[in-house]
Amino acid sequence: MSDYTLQNFIQDCEAEVSAHLKLADTVRAIVPLMHRLISGTRVFLKPEHYQSEPDHYARNLVYAAESSGLSLYTLVWLPGQWTPVHDHGTWGVVGVIEGQLEEQSYMRADPDQSSERHTDIELHPGGLALLSPNSVSTFVPNPDHIHKTGCPEDLPRCVSLHLYGRTMSSFYSYDVAGGTRNLVEAAHNETRLGESE
Repeated sequence: MSDYTLQNFIQDCEAEVSAHLKLADTVRAIVPLMHRLISGTRVFLKPEHYQSEPDHYARNLVYAAESSGLSLYTLVWLPGQWTPVHDHGTWGVVGVIEGQLEEQSYMRADPDQSSERHTDIELHPGGLALLSPNSVSTFVPNPDHIHKTGCPEDLPRCVSLHLYGRTMSSFYSYDVAGGTRNLVEAAHNETRLGESE
């Protein structure tokens, strides 16, 4: 039986995006696709997709489709590295390749949760997830999915594969204590497979 390739995965994901009007249905349909992809040989991942950074977690672009807007990244956390508290402005499906990924969710409690509001944001910790290799997790904005993810200091590095419903060139980063959020540019290492590959 042939391996489930990155091209198979992207084609199947694009078909699911087209088939579903509700984002929750989209991510539910993509979960088994992500699980199949990360459970295979992963030959589409090159050494540069495992690149880490000494001072912060690394985002390595694997695939970006201009036609559908889908984007796929590896995220690499060395022990003790975390994302800021952030949202995505889209849906996502995450598969863990190596190590344990910890995810702390946050819930907005301020009365006015409009997307234009950037101050007086009240966040409370929500659920905590510990994701092991071959685990798959999803998120859907409602209106935002706010969390932080990373690798605890006492564990080896973590590598995960993140599919987003848009190119992740920016996101909102939250100051929980200050009650504010700011739009930040999302830097990544530019090694990818394009639409034609």
